[in-house]
Amino acid sequence: MSRGTAGAVADGGFKIALAVGYLVGAVPLGRLLGTPVWLMTVAGVVLLIGGGVELAYTGSRSMRLYTRLMIGYDSGWVLAALAGLLVAWRGGGAGGEVWMGYQVVAQAAFAGVLIAGGSSRRRPG
Repeated sequence: MSRGTAGAVADGGFKIALAVGYLVGAVPLGRLLGTPVWLMTVAGVVLLIGGGVELAYTGSRSMRLYTRLMIGYDSGWVLAALAGLLVAWRGGGAGGEVWMGYQVVAQAAFAGVLIAGGSSRRRPG
């Protein structure tokens, strides 16, 4: 297994683990983040499905595509977390919703790109 493939597998596995945490801890995490339980649950379900899609397509999509998707998703994740912190710091109550909402939308898009086809991995022949 190449390092790129291991990274894609780890990314999908991490999202599945995070999803389980969101689903199991939806009530206390929602309270902590000021986020409705339904949004925590939706985020958990989307991350669970999205992580599964990532794992399922690891062998059939190019690592270049995966790398671009992971960089884009993770960069957005950091920016959404910072935006959520800024909202909370300025006294707004929607900081957690910004962060969780990003994860729902971005992970759905990530999985959609993988399912839609993207570039196929070329096998040595």
